[in-house]
Amino acid sequence: MTQIIDQHRRQFLGVAAGTVAIGLGVIDLARAETETPPSSATGASFGTIKQINSGVLNVGYAEAGPATGPVAILLHGWPYDIHSFVDVAPILAQAGYRVIIPYLRGYGSTHFLSAQTLRNGEPAALAVDIIALMDALDIKKAVVAGFDWGARTADIIAALWPERCRALVSVSGYLISSQAAGNAPLPPAAELQWWYQFYFATERGRAGYEKHTHDFAKLIWKLASPQWKFDDAIFDRSAKAFENKDHVAITIHNYRWRLGLAKGEAKYEEIEKKLAATPVINVPTITMEGDANGAPHPDPSAYAKRFSGRYDYRLITGGIGHNLPQEAPQAFAKAVIDADGGA
Repeated sequence: MTQIIDQHRRQFLGVAAGTVAIGLGVIDLARAETETPPSSATGASFGTIKQINSGVLNVGYAEAGPATGPVAILLHGWPYDIHSFVDVAPILAQAGYRVIIPYLRGYGSTHFLSAQTLRNGEPAALAVDIIALMDALDIKKAVVAGFDWGARTADIIAALWPERCRALVSVSGYLISSQAAGNAPLPPAAELQWWYQFYFATERGRAGYEKHTHDFAKLIWKLASPQWKFDDAIFDRSAKAFENKDHVAITIHNYRWRLGLAKGEAKYEEIEKKLAATPVINVPTITMEGDANGAPHPDPSAYAKRFSGRYDYRLITGGIGHNLPQEAPQAFAKAVIDADGGA
C-alpha cells in the first residue's frame, strides 16, 4: 500500500510532466498556488450520502477513494457544506486516499439522535463529533483538513488528539480560541467584519437568519469571496444543507457562545479549558490563505509559533477567497498530500 500511495503521490506531483490526469480532467500544477477563480465551480456532485450513528449524532457523509487507503477527513465551515470539497475529493481519491467528508451538526442529513440533546455549537462539541465519527468508522488516524468552522475543528483535533492526526491542513491557520478571548475588544475595522456575530446576539438576528437563511448565506459567500463568480446553481446545491431543522439553532449558539452569551455543556468544560490555553500543535501542518479572503482571518505571522512540528504556510493567489477548497481545489488537495508526506 505504501508503494501504491507513493506512486499516486508522484503522479499527482507531476514529477515528469508537471500535470496529472484525473477523473475531472488534467491539472496544471504550475497553477497550484496561483489560481484564477473560475466563473463557477463545477456542477459535480457526490453520489450516495452514507449515514452512521456516532456520539450524539447520526452523521451524513460522502466517501471517495479506496477503503484501504490512508484517510483524509475534510471539514466544511459556515455557511457552506460538503460540496466545498466536491472537486478536491476525486484528486485525493486518485492519489490513493480514502476521503471522508461529513456534514457538521446542523447541516444536511446529519441529525441528533435525541430531541433532548442541547443544540450546541461550541467548538469542543464539533471536535468531539469528528472523534466520535472516526471511532464509529474504525479510523485510527487521519489527515484532518478544513476551513472556517472546519479549520477550527481540525486545529482542535490536532492539538488535543495528536495521536489521531496524521497531518493537518488549516485554512486561515490557528483558529483555536476561547470565550475569554472572544470578549476582548478588537479595533473598529476588525469589529466591523464580525457584524453578523453581533446580529446573531440579538433575538432579531436569530429570527432574521431563520427567515432569510438562503439569502443571508448567499450574502456571506459574496462578502467572503468577492472575486469568486459562483452561479445560483452552485450556491443552491450547498444551500439545501441549511434546510436541516437544527441549522439555525447550531449557528446562533455557536456565535453566542463565542461572546459568552450562551452556555455550553458541562461535559465539554475540560476540553474548553485546554483550548483556552492555546495549546501548541505539533503534528505536520500546512496552513493556507486565499489572497482575496473577505472574511475575518488572522495574519499568518500571528500564529506561526503555534505550530511546533513540520510546518509550511501557503498563500494562494489569483483572487481566491474564503471558501478555498472550492475555489482552489488543486492547491487544497496538494496541501493535504504534501502535509501527509512526512507523517
